[in-house]
Order: sequence, then structure tokens, then C-alpha cells
Amino acid sequence: MIKSMTGYGKANLSENLKEYQVEIKSVNHRYLDISVKMPRVLSYLEEEVKKEISSRIKRGKVDVFITFQNNSAEGKEIKINAPLAKIYIDELRKLAKEENLLANIEVTEISKFPDVLTIQNDQEDETIKEELLKVVGKASQNLVQMRKQEGIKIAEDLLLRIESIQEKVKQISVLSTGLIEEYVVKLEGRMKEILKNQEIDEARLAQEVVIYADKCSVEEEVTRLKSHISQFKKLLKEEESIGKKLDFMIQEMNRETNTIGSKANNLEITNQVIDIKTELENIREQIQNIE
Repeated sequence: MIKSMTGYGKANLSENLKEYQVEIKSVNHRYLDISVKMPRVLSYLEEEVKKEISSRIKRGKVDVFITFQNNSAEGKEIKINAPLAKIYIDELRKLAKEENLLANIEVTEISKFPDVLTIQNDQEDETIKEELLKVVGKASQNLVQMRKQEGIKIAEDLLLRIESIQEKVKQISVLSTGLIEEYVVKLEGRMKEILKNQEIDEARLAQEVVIYADKCSVEEEVTRLKSHISQFKKLLKEEESIGKKLDFMIQEMNRETNTIGSKANNLEITNQVIDIKTELENIREQIQNIE
């Protein structure tokens, strides 16, 4: 089943005093382009996040938004800047001596001074990695599900349009079979009018008919169009990414339709060609949003 490139997925996870939220938005794009916005503390996992998403999505402009709140001790380490603390102590003792103050310095007070105590995040915390990828995977699944639902609607519309084209191709096939007979009748009439009572040169007449048939025959183009339509329908049932394939098929169908339009010297066929080209353009626009 085809998938749209437009979709939205969201997932949350609360695990051991840690809060994760992942939102993923996607729109149509020629290739797969993933952009991730996440807290700096998790930036080392950006490539892992992209890999998780790309395992489920093959095309589209994908924007990922991650928020993270860690209220646990996991992934954290308290660092004491001892050299800086000693500088604070030395300066305070010097001040106390100069001002004749009591140098009663408590370690807890020193710890409150700027940059003495810092909380650093462990860049290799496997638990956080596993939990983040878990919620990213869930958000990705929700995104894919929405893209599938959109894809079903697009597939239904495409099938109706391609069947409409198929019907018009059948009509062109029927109309084209009568073109030669119609031309023979007109040509005989003109030759009789010009030659009047003279005998018609059957060999010359046959030669003209062959030349005309070669110029206006659309049998090959109709056959190829029918083949393209059949392949198009089969592609709609495939599970893999088919957007580019469908786009190529529409280009080929448009090429054959243009050739029919330039060959067929018939108003009814011309009108059918115009209708087909209109439908092909509508299909092409829809295909731009297929993965």
C-alpha cells in the first residue's frame, strides 16, 4: 500500500523520573531529509535517532522535535572544582585577616559559590539511549500510520483517474481503427471528382492509403499506453517506496499521449487526448506527495 509523505507522529515516555517527548512532522521532498532538534545533552544520539527514523521512512522532509527532562541520577555526575574552591577559601581567609574577621569557612557555603559544583551528564548512558530510541520508534510508527491512511485516500483517487484514462484509451483505439476506412472513402471521392470519367489508378490509391496509414496509425502508442496503465495499477499495490516509479510512468504515458495527439487527424481522438493529458497532470500532482 502506498504512503503519503505528509504526516505527523507523537509519543511520550515517563521512565524512572525521566520524561521524553518526541514529535515528528513530514512533508513531501525529493529525497529523505531528516532534521533533528533536541537538547544538547542528547546531541550525541542524533545519528542514532536519524537511523531509527530512516528504517521506517524512505522519502520526505522530516522534522524531529525532542524534549527531555531528567530528574533521576542516571546519566549524571557531580564534579567538584577543587582548585577553584581553594582559591575562594584563600581569598576569604585573606579578607578575614585584613578585616580582623573570624575565618569560619563552611564547606557547604563554599559549594554554593559559582562553578564550584557542577552536574555533568554522562555522554555514554545506555539506559537513556535505549529509552530515547524507544519513544522515537513509537513516534515514527504513529507517523507511518498516518502516512498510510493518507496513502489509502491518494491510491483511491489515483485508481479512479487511471481507470478513466484507460477507458479513454479504449475509445481512442476504437476510433483509430475507422480512420483508414474513412480516409479511403474520402480519397476515392476526391479522385473521382478530379478524374471524373477516367479510371482510378488502384495501385496509386493503395500507395496513398499505405502512406496515410503509416502517418496516422496510433496502434503502437495505444499498446504502450495500455501496458503503462497496467504497470501503474500494479505499483499501487506494492509495499515499497514507489513515488519515483509512478512519476516515471506518468512521464512515459504523457509522451505516448502527445504522440497520439500529433498523429491522429480526428477531432474525437484529439478531444480524448486533451482529457487524458488533463488527468495525467492531476495524477502527477498527486504523485508528488507519495513516498
